[in-house]
Amino acid sequence: MSGIGVVIPARDEEDLIGDCLASIARASALVAVPVVVVVVADGCSDSTADVARGFAGVEVVELAPVGVGLARARGVAAVLARGVEWIACTDADSTVPENWLAEQWRLHREGRALMIGTVRPRFAELSPAHVAHWRATHRRGFPNGHVHGANLGLSAAAYHAAGGFAGLDEHEDVDLVARLRALGVDEVATDACEVETSARFAGRTAGGYAGHLRRIEAELAG
Repeated sequence: MSGIGVVIPARDEEDLIGDCLASIARASALVAVPVVVVVVADGCSDSTADVARGFAGVEVVELAPVGVGLARARGVAAVLARGVEWIACTDADSTVPENWLAEQWRLHREGRALMIGTVRPRFAELSPAHVAHWRATHRRGFPNGHVHGANLGLSAAAYHAAGGFAGLDEHEDVDLVARLRALGVDEVATDACEVETSARFAGRTAGGYAGHLRRIEAELAG
């Protein structure tokens, strides 16, 4: 099988995983290759796994709590077992645009090995000052190249070459990209398929995107 594998780690995301998977279904409908979607329920104590199973074609892997790094790695192993050529990563509290997979597949066909996509917090969940700050520091057409697991794509070959996701509790995405860059893979930073993510300040890891939002909010308040 040739196609795209979508990997979504999730911990207690019953309220948000449905919107995430619905957005991926819309994106899958616009790409002319098979798409395999795997949700890794990492130590969930809620109905995340049940909600995910309600979506046709979604494979759910349930684990005891292992942390986001190993959860992503397990999800990638599942899609690679299906023979995919490209791996698209996002998070359970995020929604992807309709062109998310089509754009990544285009980049893959052009010979790119790594896509670093931009992420936008949900403005309705932020203060007006925070939204204004975000707009002032993000210019359309000039992606900042920040690494986010919520919008990351790479070829299966590059993933194998770099050794895969490490078993880290956070920043497993940054770690993998650093190893890919050390290998000199062909990468592109883009805002052509920007992902929208939760603007909550209490995330599933100590840092992550929620930690970034907390830092910005503290700077604005100060």
